[in-house]
Amino acid sequence: MKPRPDGRAPAALRPIAFEIGVQRTAPGSVLVRWGDTHVLCSAAFEDRVPPHRLGTGGGWLSAEYGMLPGAGAQRVKRERPNVSGRTAEIQRLIGRSLRAVFDIDRIGVRTLWVDCDVIQADGGTRCAAITGSWLATRLALEDLSRKGHIAPPKAERVAAVSVGVVGGTVVTDLCYAEDSTADVDLNFVATPKGIVEVQGTGEGRPFGRVQLDEMLDQAMVAVNQLFALQQAALDAAAAAR
Repeated sequence: MKPRPDGRAPAALRPIAFEIGVQRTAPGSVLVRWGDTHVLCSAAFEDRVPPHRLGTGGGWLSAEYGMLPGAGAQRVKRERPNVSGRTAEIQRLIGRSLRAVFDIDRIGVRTLWVDCDVIQADGGTRCAAITGSWLATRLALEDLSRKGHIAPPKAERVAAVSVGVVGGTVVTDLCYAEDSTADVDLNFVATPKGIVEVQGTGEGRPFGRVQLDEMLDQAMVAVNQLFALQQAALDAAAAAR
């Protein structure tokens, strides 16, 4: 395999940092710096629920995702009033991932809106959005709990990472240069207890079980590293209060 564009080992993540509380008025907000991919994740409540949750006594969690005009090498056109198929699919993925670990029946009759805005894109934006959104959501629920509205949140973590095959080698956390030329591109979402979702595509030709197992093994190691980074960010936020 040729050296990776930034010199990383095949299984290495890019440098990742979470900046907590970047939006003063949002109960939970996190700026994710994941290599050269930067995503702003925020979480806030609305005191109503969609029709399918009326009468349940519980709430709902919904996610929105978008790329700001300056996020890519060329200006990204704003998606309004309708979003693209890619954006809609990523929004649904973020929502599913968070609902897999947060009990929406415990938040009362309210909707928790999670917004993910890509400030700069260099591959892996959906994975950064999911991983940062868990932090933003956890912080928003902790804020609601401190105000006496709900019990303290007990959700386990969820995180996501991309893996793939580039030049015949399995690699973790693809940047755009790798993602655009990958033989296989796979997004992996998991909790400490197991897998939430796997999205994998052979770009041009099928891939085998051996490569799939190697990708899944490598991805699980990476998400465990992400869980530790999430916990460190929570601990830092608690110490700063």
